[in-house]
Amino acid sequence: MSMDFNFFMNDIVRQAREEIVSAGYQELKTPEEVEKALEQKGTTLVMINSVCGCAGGVARPAAAHALHYDKRPDQLVTVFAGQDKEATEKARSYFTGYPPSSPSFALLKDGKIITMIERHQIEGFDPMNVVGKLQKEFDQYCEEV
Repeated sequence: MSMDFNFFMNDIVRQAREEIVSAGYQELKTPEEVEKALEQKGTTLVMINSVCGCAGGVARPAAAHALHYDKRPDQLVTVFAGQDKEATEKARSYFTGYPPSSPSFALLKDGKIITMIERHQIEGFDPMNVVGKLQKEFDQYCEEV
């Protein structure tokens, strides 16, 4: 039995994209979309998505559950590392002082990086632990909805 690797990966990528978009995040696929979104006034949470296990098992569930909170960012966006490479590179250009990391979360205010939750703060943790990390940042930097 032979399985087409590209077909298999396309299905995984499609599911990963759908999962984060259905959670309420706007998908950014081009550098222009990234620039337009990240230059907005207010707070923006960027979820750097990926196909790895810690993205599917921890980061995406945390991204969805963290939004059920009194305070949250004004804007929720996502880029897909390894898939939308130029968009991801453009987003990472805003994350000065932080090395590339996926999955991860970047919180920006008025187009400037405030803080990040990097892969090493996601991998090996359960989703609710990451939710707590996100909500701690929301408490400090975001307004009530």
